[in-house]
Amino acid sequence: MKTLSARYRQAHKEAKWAIGLALAYFAWWYFSAYMFAPSAAEEILPTLYWGFPLWFFLACIIGPILFTILCALMVKYVYQDMSLEIEPEATDE
Repeated sequence: MKTLSARYRQAHKEAKWAIGLALAYFAWWYFSAYMFAPSAAEEILPTLYWGFPLWFFLACIIGPILFTILCALMVKYVYQDMSLEIEPEATDE
Protein backbone atom coordinates (compact mmCIF):
# COMPACT_ATOMS: atom_id res chain seq x y z
CA MET A 1 0.00 0.00 0.00
CA LYS A 2 1.70 3.09 -1.19
CA THR A 3 -0.73 5.89 -0.39
CA LEU A 4 -2.66 6.75 2.71
CA SER A 5 -5.95 6.84 0.79
CA ALA A 6 -5.35 3.28 -0.45
CA ARG A 7 -4.87 2.18 3.15
CA TYR A 8 -8.11 3.87 4.18
CA ARG A 9 -9.99 2.25 1.30
CA GLN A 10 -8.71 -1.17 2.34
CA ALA A 11 -9.52 -0.52 6.01
CA HIS A 12 -13.08 0.52 5.13
CA LYS A 13 -13.49 -2.57 2.95
CA GLU A 14 -12.30 -4.81 5.79
CA ALA A 15 -14.59 -3.06 8.29
CA LYS A 16 -17.61 -3.49 6.00
CA TRP A 17 -16.89 -7.20 5.61
CA ALA A 18 -16.48 -7.64 9.38
CA ILE A 19 -19.73 -5.81 10.17
CA GLY A 20 -21.54 -7.74 7.43
CA LEU A 21 -20.33 -11.06 8.80
CA ALA A 22 -21.32 -10.09 12.35
CA LEU A 23 -24.81 -9.08 11.19
CA ALA A 24 -25.13 -12.31 9.18
CA TYR A 25 -24.18 -14.30 12.27
CA PHE A 26 -26.80 -12.48 14.34
CA ALA A 27 -29.43 -13.11 11.65
CA TRP A 28 -28.44 -16.79 11.51
CA TRP A 29 -28.67 -17.14 15.29
CA TYR A 30 -31.95 -15.25 15.57
CA PHE A 31 -33.59 -17.13 12.70
CA SER A 32 -32.47 -20.59 13.80
CA ALA A 33 -33.20 -19.98 17.48
CA TYR A 34 -36.68 -18.56 17.03
CA MET A 35 -37.93 -20.15 13.82
CA PHE A 36 -37.06 -23.73 14.76
CA ALA A 37 -38.14 -23.59 18.41
CA PRO A 38 -41.11 -25.87 19.01
CA SER A 39 -44.38 -24.22 19.89
CA ALA A 40 -46.28 -25.21 23.02
CA ALA A 41 -49.14 -26.58 20.93
CA GLU A 42 -46.82 -28.79 18.87
CA GLU A 43 -45.47 -31.23 21.39
CA ILE A 44 -43.93 -31.38 24.82
CA LEU A 45 -40.61 -32.95 23.81
CA PRO A 46 -38.95 -31.73 20.60
CA THR A 47 -37.19 -34.03 18.16
CA LEU A 48 -33.52 -34.33 19.10
CA TYR A 49 -30.50 -34.28 16.77
CA TRP A 50 -27.45 -35.78 18.47
CA GLY A 51 -29.14 -35.10 21.77
CA PHE A 52 -30.01 -31.45 21.06
CA PRO A 53 -33.20 -29.77 19.88
CA LEU A 54 -32.94 -28.53 16.29
CA TRP A 55 -33.00 -24.82 17.24
CA PHE A 56 -30.11 -25.27 19.68
CA PHE A 57 -28.15 -27.45 17.28
CA LEU A 58 -28.39 -24.86 14.48
CA ALA A 59 -27.97 -21.73 16.62
CA CYS A 60 -25.29 -22.85 19.06
CA ILE A 61 -23.34 -25.63 17.34
CA ILE A 62 -23.57 -25.35 13.55
CA GLY A 63 -23.66 -21.52 13.51
CA PRO A 64 -20.40 -20.90 15.41
CA ILE A 65 -18.59 -23.57 13.38
CA LEU A 66 -19.88 -22.16 10.08
CA PHE A 67 -19.10 -18.55 10.94
CA THR A 68 -15.66 -19.40 12.30
CA ILE A 69 -14.86 -20.93 8.92
CA LEU A 70 -16.33 -17.90 7.12
CA CYS A 71 -14.28 -15.59 9.33
CA ALA A 72 -11.10 -17.50 8.52
CA LEU A 73 -11.89 -17.29 4.80
CA MET A 74 -12.57 -13.56 5.12
CA VAL A 75 -9.23 -12.99 6.84
CA LYS A 76 -7.41 -15.05 4.22
CA TYR A 77 -8.99 -13.55 1.09
CA VAL A 78 -10.29 -10.07 2.00
CA TYR A 79 -7.85 -8.72 4.57
CA GLN A 80 -4.43 -7.53 3.44
CA ASP A 81 -1.23 -7.21 5.40
CA MET A 82 -0.10 -3.61 5.36
CA SER A 83 2.49 -1.58 7.15
CA LEU A 84 1.34 0.94 9.72
CA GLU A 85 4.47 3.01 9.26
CA ILE A 86 3.98 6.42 7.68
CA GLU A 87 6.03 6.63 4.52
CA PRO A 88 7.31 10.03 3.45
CA GLU A 89 5.66 11.43 0.34
CA ALA A 90 7.76 11.07 -2.78
CA THR A 91 8.78 14.39 -4.27
CA ASP A 92 9.53 14.78 -7.96
CA GLU A 93 12.79 16.60 -8.59
